[in-house]
Amino acid sequence: MDAETEERFPFGANWARFLEQIDESRIAAAVEALVAMLQSPSLAGQRFLDVGSGSGLSSLAAQRLGAVVHSFDFDPGSVACTAELRRRYGAASGDWTVERGSALDAQYLESLGEFDVVYSWGVLHHTGDLWTAMDLVARRVAPGGRLFVAIYNDQGPVSDRWKRIKRLYQRLPRGLKTALVILVGAGFWLRRLSAAGLSLLLRLLTLRNPLVPMQMLWTDLHVRNERGMHAWYDLVDWVGGWPFEVAQPEEVFRFLRDRGFVLREMTTCGGGLGCNQFVFDREKS
Repeated sequence: MDAETEERFPFGANWARFLEQIDESRIAAAVEALVAMLQSPSLAGQRFLDVGSGSGLSSLAAQRLGAVVHSFDFDPGSVACTAELRRRYGAASGDWTVERGSALDAQYLESLGEFDVVYSWGVLHHTGDLWTAMDLVARRVAPGGRLFVAIYNDQGPVSDRWKRIKRLYQRLPRGLKTALVILVGAGFWLRRLSAAGLSLLLRLLTLRNPLVPMQMLWTDLHVRNERGMHAWYDLVDWVGGWPFEVAQPEEVFRFLRDRGFVLREMTTCGGGLGCNQFVFDREKS
């Protein structure tokens, strides 16, 4: 798959709409999530590379923690989003640079030098060549530095079905794209209802207003998740996100172990849908 020519989901357009939802509470949540996963209350003076910066929220969180941040993204719209977020909320000092670049461009990555923290949340599986991108990005971690990546979990046949759904999304006209996202979101919500048990179902059945369940769904899609993101825009990203690759946790572990990295922290999605998160330390020698 050629990442330069393959039909791609317009990630930047999605994040541009998300920008209007960003406020200090979302920024605080993003900072908290970054601190928790990196197990570090401060990044003061550290160089932080955000590979595939998207909305720029994680880059902003790193800057708030004191890091010197370099953000890049392949999608021009995402680059514009990150730059706009920097304008709105970033410190006035020149400790945050934003530019366009590719995680598959070895020459570009080499030109950036090494970083104390290299961060790439939910990005490398959208490059069109996951393992090449992982290898090139890992090389940007300085000895003794940390690599934080989040990669879609491999669910076998289930992941194959999602590939077909994502392909379908690319071919649909705009209005039907939104309909597909709503349909998928409703399916997720109904699954939550099923898991919640009979008591919640009975409570819904006793509601006098038949529109309340849809109102609850709409509320669910607008809540802030643990990284300060927005459920609706995350859902759009999930349904439409293409290219799309997946990996089992042990594949990621072995790939980076063989390149001199030691697993420091891991949070999996329990074999289900979503991203497995990893923090690795690069060996000093």
